[in-house]
Amino acid sequence: MILDELRTPIVLAPMAGGPSTPGLAAAVSEAGGLGFLATGYLSAADSAERIARVRQLTAAPFGVNLFAPGAPSAPDRFAAYLERVGRRFPLGEPRFDDDEWDAKLDRLTANPVPVVSFTFGCPSAERIALLRAAGSEVWVTVTSVPEARIAIEAGADVLVAQGAEAGGHRASFVDRAEDDAADPLSVLALLQLLTADTDRPIVATGGIGTGAGIAAALTAGAAAVQLGTAFLRCPEAGTAALHRDALPIETPTMLTRAFSGRRARGLRNQFILDHPDAPVAYPEIHYATSPLRKAARESGNADAVNLWAGQTHTLAVEAPAGELVRMLSEAAKSALKQALSVRIQPC
Repeated sequence: MILDELRTPIVLAPMAGGPSTPGLAAAVSEAGGLGFLATGYLSAADSAERIARVRQLTAAPFGVNLFAPGAPSAPDRFAAYLERVGRRFPLGEPRFDDDEWDAKLDRLTANPVPVVSFTFGCPSAERIALLRAAGSEVWVTVTSVPEARIAIEAGADVLVAQGAEAGGHRASFVDRAEDDAADPLSVLALLQLLTADTDRPIVATGGIGTGAGIAAALTAGAAAVQLGTAFLRCPEAGTAALHRDALPIETPTMLTRAFSGRRARGLRNQFILDHPDAPVAYPEIHYATSPLRKAARESGNADAVNLWAGQTHTLAVEAPAGELVRMLSEAAKSALKQALSVRIQPC
């Protein structure tokens, strides 16, 4: 098990859409954690090139993340929304694709990496068996106990438990508007439920940004923690400048479908506030809003771009990724020692 070999139980979240880079993944792995490379929105060929670059930068284990494809959305579900948005912003064509799912999996089976993880769903038992036979561990991101049971039944080696605090897209297998009325589980609640339900190793993620947060998750039963927002200000990350500048500001985060048609947590801005009724239609809305997000980034307009971030975004520090891993590891060790020294008096 890769987790048993790590010098520190810190895993880099695979942040698709820009922040994920080969340099960031390699730096985290070199520091003793587990770096991850996101392939979401990339072609199979581009993904292979980035994987090759990680291999050039480090001989340490690393992981690759894929988006599990959903189903196309009927145009009448999102047409009115895009017509309204298009009155003020430049839009592209809404379209569905499977993110080159088969091509990416075929390449990873032929040229395996230590870990392959999945977001937005669970691959079939047959696909998981092929990846494992090739020599890869398979991790599946879950947001509930039922999703975890599906992943375990399919043969997943490790569960990545994503709490509500996490930045970026919710990893739910299915995004349903009717689920919005229910509170998504926090990482601590989900972690406790999963450890009571399975003996599979669990990697906790969502709102963890300090050594104390890492210690809390480990104490609650996690085998490791996965951090994303904490690494957004690292020089190795491909984070856009206006995104970096916004992270230290005490702006609340919100869940929204306004930019992509799938629930995601980002810094509250005017676009999110203006479009609280964005429909479920991913990736169609994601592709349609790509030009407006690109224009906003280029013009420095933070009110019209997705600034994905977890609830503890103000804790992110500007430091090289390797140095950050070492800082967090030492802080976690100190917090664990302090927790173990606490005396609980008998009732």
